Amino acid sequence: MKDLDLITIGRSSVDLYGAQIGGRLEDMGSFDKYIGGSPTNIACGTARLGLKSAVITGVGDEHMGRFIREQLAREGVNTDGVKTDPERLTALVLLGIRDQEQFPLIFYREHCADMGLTVDDIDPAFIRRARAVVATGTHLSHPQVEAATIKALEIAREAGMQTALDIDYRPNLWGVAGHGEGESRFVESDKVTAKLQSTLHLFDLIVGTEEEFHIAGGSTDTLEALRAVRAVSKATLVCKRGALGAVAFEGEIPGSLDDGQTGPGFPIEVFNVLGAGDGFMSGLLKGWLDGEAWPVALKYANACGAFAVSRHGCTPAYPSWEELQFFFERGIRRPDLRHDAELEQVHWATNRAGDWPEMRVFAFDHRSQKEEMEGATPEKIGRFKELCLEAALQVRNGADGYGILCDGRLGRDALYKAAGTGLWIGRPVEWPGSRPLTLEPQIGPDYGKLSEWPRDQVVKCLCFCHPDDDADMWAAQEQTVLRLFSAARRNGLEFLLEVIPSKCGPVDAQTTPRVIQRFYDLGIYPDWWKLEPFKTEQAWAAAVEAIERNDPRTRGIVVLGLDAPQSELAESFALAARQPLVKGFAVGRTIFGNAARNWMAGNISDGEAVAEMAERYQQLCGVWDAARQGTRAVA
Repeated sequence: MKDLDLITIGRSSVDLYGAQIGGRLEDMGSFDKYIGGSPTNIACGTARLGLKSAVITGVGDEHMGRFIREQLAREGVNTDGVKTDPERLTALVLLGIRDQEQFPLIFYREHCADMGLTVDDIDPAFIRRARAVVATGTHLSHPQVEAATIKALEIAREAGMQTALDIDYRPNLWGVAGHGEGESRFVESDKVTAKLQSTLHLFDLIVGTEEEFHIAGGSTDTLEALRAVRAVSKATLVCKRGALGAVAFEGEIPGSLDDGQTGPGFPIEVFNVLGAGDGFMSGLLKGWLDGEAWPVALKYANACGAFAVSRHGCTPAYPSWEELQFFFERGIRRPDLRHDAELEQVHWATNRAGDWPEMRVFAFDHRSQKEEMEGATPEKIGRFKELCLEAALQVRNGADGYGILCDGRLGRDALYKAAGTGLWIGRPVEWPGSRPLTLEPQIGPDYGKLSEWPRDQVVKCLCFCHPDDDADMWAAQEQTVLRLFSAARRNGLEFLLEVIPSKCGPVDAQTTPRVIQRFYDLGIYPDWWKLEPFKTEQAWAAAVEAIERNDPRTRGIVVLGLDAPQSELAESFALAARQPLVKGFAVGRTIFGNAARNWMAGNISDGEAVAEMAERYQQLCGVWDAARQGTRAVA
């Protein structure tokens, strides 16, 4: 049974991208970490476009290898063919953006894990699960990995599958250029030409730049090189021509490159060419495997390449299918796509990792409320928050849809322990009770401390605001929230905005929607909203409509508790659960209030506190689940 569209085979790496733009690689002071390697990028790029992709590669039995595996899973790529090699390290690449034409990079690939693939790592049954196998040139450069690649291709051809080659010529990975020449894209080599030509008959589709066809065809005259490739291969040849687009040749090579089949191009600013070819290949494969005509497939490819050259990183730059369609329908608003706010919002929202259709959040981020308790000290509060985490994990019991809200000032150790547990983790930044909004000193005066946060933590901000607040109050609060939202996005962190108008003035069904609209008008697009438990269905419908009208791709809403007893929460849950956009709750004092007071006073033990909180949390989860199930039953 074909449960995969394509399998790529070849190199994988951790790409460390210099964060400073316009400087030498020697002077880079910080780096952003992404997955990389041409076949790995292509697997991710095609998965984002809706294809079922897998990759055959090797990673080390260490932190970077686990990072690649986990990131592939987040991207929706099948990892059944990823070999963990205990003897080799995961490949690394250091990269920089010097200017529009210079992109220095250094490959750390000596004895790396993906070059440890052997023919024994190629499982025929796995290969036959796909419709196509896609190889890249690097893994034809060494006898061992070449043999593994050829075996995969031969199995595919025997099974009537499609095969494709991205020539992806890197001279220094073929041993014809030095370590310092990682940026080099072409060095003549009869040996490389002969090796490539011995394999070209195995492919139905061959893709490369003009320079890559020069090495494949053994000539620096592009037409002559294409004819030399055609002499040994019946494949469709797609030649990339940079700003001139790309051309496809299904049969004989004509007298001019302009006589090939083409697709529309997209005039955008070139910011970063690294990974652009893999983005192009992803779009091309989407069209090819969907059976589209070459002009359509080339349209997809050119657009995906345009996204890649306009953004930082390789895989992170590639579009989702929804984003690509949005781009086609709306068109180019500005040539530097990474600065197109509307497009970047679609990119962000459609490529977020994970899915949270249900949210049962134990909120123990409270600071001032705990500080006011009898017997409380910063040390005891920190320890109690660890007990809260124990209760949350006990109730979760490995299931999905559970989370916590925990601060980093008094709850630091609990946050450390929560990392990697599978919980959704929100972390507050507001100074408790502040109005106008003031942030915790830990965030830093320029909000720069967000760069230290783990990427799976969500920035949570509570803003006490009301539509009738005066201009000075709104100006102060809007500036803070806008800067915070921008800093969160800059650091790859999701953002939760909590608003509580009822603490600031009288409310009706339109109060919260007016607040919501005001923040959207500023260009703030929260991934999550945390809202009060409204008393009427009309109020809920108005709030949901305000959000969906402005951002149909938001994660959703969680309902706060306001220290209400469980019976009141049950009523509010029953109303909220009727709205599909409401994903669940984020409740704190109803769960921990009594246990905290008794534990701080020394009246109960750690175990008793955990047991009490776990019981209350479990009960509340049951109340929410019953409300949601009741809504579904009615529907």
